[in-house]
Amino acid sequence: MARHLITSALPYINGIKHLGNMVGSMLPADVYSRYLRQRGHDVLYICATDEHGTPAELAAKEQGLPVDEFCAQAHDAQKAVYDGFALAFDYFGRSSSPQNVEITQHFARRLNENGFIEERAIRQVYSPADGRFLPDRYVEGTCPHCGYDKARGDQCENCTRVLDPTDLINPRSAISGSTDLEVRETKHLFLLQSKLENEVREWVARHDKDWPQLASSIAHKWLTEGLHDRAITRDLDWGVPVPADTWPELAAEGKVFYVWFDAPIEYIGATKEWSDLDPENRDWKSWWYDVDTDVRYTEFMAKDNVPFHTVMFPATELGVREPWKKVDYVKAFNWLTYYGGKFSTSQKRGVFTDQALDILPADYWRYFLIANAPESDDSSFTWEHFTATVNKDLADTLGNFVNRVLSFSKKRFGEEVPAGGEPGEAERKLGEQIADLLAEYESQLESLQFRKAAAALRALWSAGNSYLEEKAPWLEIKTNKDGAALTLRTAMNLIHLYAVVSEPFIPTTSAAMRQAFDLPEDTATWVSPTDAKSLTAVPAGTPFTVPPVLFAKLTDEDLETYKERFGGEPE
Repeated sequence: MARHLITSALPYINGIKHLGNMVGSMLPADVYSRYLRQRGHDVLYICATDEHGTPAELAAKEQGLPVDEFCAQAHDAQKAVYDGFALAFDYFGRSSSPQNVEITQHFARRLNENGFIEERAIRQVYSPADGRFLPDRYVEGTCPHCGYDKARGDQCENCTRVLDPTDLINPRSAISGSTDLEVRETKHLFLLQSKLENEVREWVARHDKDWPQLASSIAHKWLTEGLHDRAITRDLDWGVPVPADTWPELAAEGKVFYVWFDAPIEYIGATKEWSDLDPENRDWKSWWYDVDTDVRYTEFMAKDNVPFHTVMFPATELGVREPWKKVDYVKAFNWLTYYGGKFSTSQKRGVFTDQALDILPADYWRYFLIANAPESDDSSFTWEHFTATVNKDLADTLGNFVNRVLSFSKKRFGEEVPAGGEPGEAERKLGEQIADLLAEYESQLESLQFRKAAAALRALWSAGNSYLEEKAPWLEIKTNKDGAALTLRTAMNLIHLYAVVSEPFIPTTSAAMRQAFDLPEDTATWVSPTDAKSLTAVPAGTPFTVPPVLFAKLTDEDLETYKERFGGEPE
């Protein structure tokens, strides 16, 4: 089987992430990873907290903590939430790790040796009130392109345009709020992307037929505008230090690498973190170094991260002139909005992941988010839509099917799967239908079309309800007890199939469905369309139990409570 390396965009360390962050990177990566593992592939899913840069320093300052202590606490808090969402990372690392420092400095040295880094004197914003140079994110102001008045000095959150602090209108210090800013000269390292532009352009062109349009179009937009040399160091107290053996003067001044230089390298760094935990059995280089034909590398990210991963980081990898693994497929997402307005960590707008888990178990959120993933365009979260989806798809279509089949069978036939007669035409037709729907589900997951995969999964669940309505065992038992037993046995086999193939979407619920049957030798990791036709995985005589209600229906009162707590349409 193939080896699959999977990464999702590193979540910033400054605060718990919102649902838009979850569906734009980590959750679909988890669904895909789980699916591939079930199909027998060798999978390594790597992620980490992005801990450097101004967000970390500003958040630590706000909480009155040393930045290293803040990052350690925030990493643990984020990891707890991701565990709550049942994200099955193989490793969830930290970009402040010694491994990332080592590899980032190696990349910088190699780029310098190859003539792709240059030391330049630049004019930078200085704040007399703060007594320091202000890195880009320490400067806020109005975006000159769209007029957004909370734009940062590196990028406008509203229109996603990359900025320099001096581009901002009415700039102010993010530390003190002072508008008394000066521009002074200082030295920084620049990555000479202009010298690598043609190589990056050729590399991107090779993926045009493979990547989704969103990822490809964003990459080409940046290339059309031209790659500019960009500073890759900052005046911060927290970050990967510039190595003194190569740049002694800048190291003495305390320069650190720009967060967007070291953050993508952390994918490699986190893999080394994972490997260093068990070096005898794990080889991080086997996933990253000189493995282009052996490993398929898939990245998951929202559209604002696409330029850094399709242009800037590939330029870095190309420039080191070493055979580091480059991404094969970039699964890019648009934005999930909150009633048409942007989810925003900085503005604290929308539902955040820890709050979501306080309200309902993870599987409610996992299913809804993937079923409404913002793939072809932005999608909107509303409490009305969430409630309707939970009630229709999870509570009625799946949960009610499981409950009424098992409850009715226990009541009329006891606590073992009934035998009944031989399968007939209805069962043959059901088997064919299930096989076709399962093949469609597999196809959509293989092609990373998550909304379509959710629709195929929903159709699988609906097929069981249609079969049950057609056979009506509650009526059938009055005249044909063996026929009713066959119907229930077939339906129980559907429950087992649902438990196996629904696991990428709703792992906790899938486990509960599977555990309903006492099958000690149940080692199935997947069900092929061919095997699905027979529906014989759960034989007659198998003991079973009725699990608690899988999904509670949400009421109008619940809906009003959620809207009162989180608000409806943003102002």
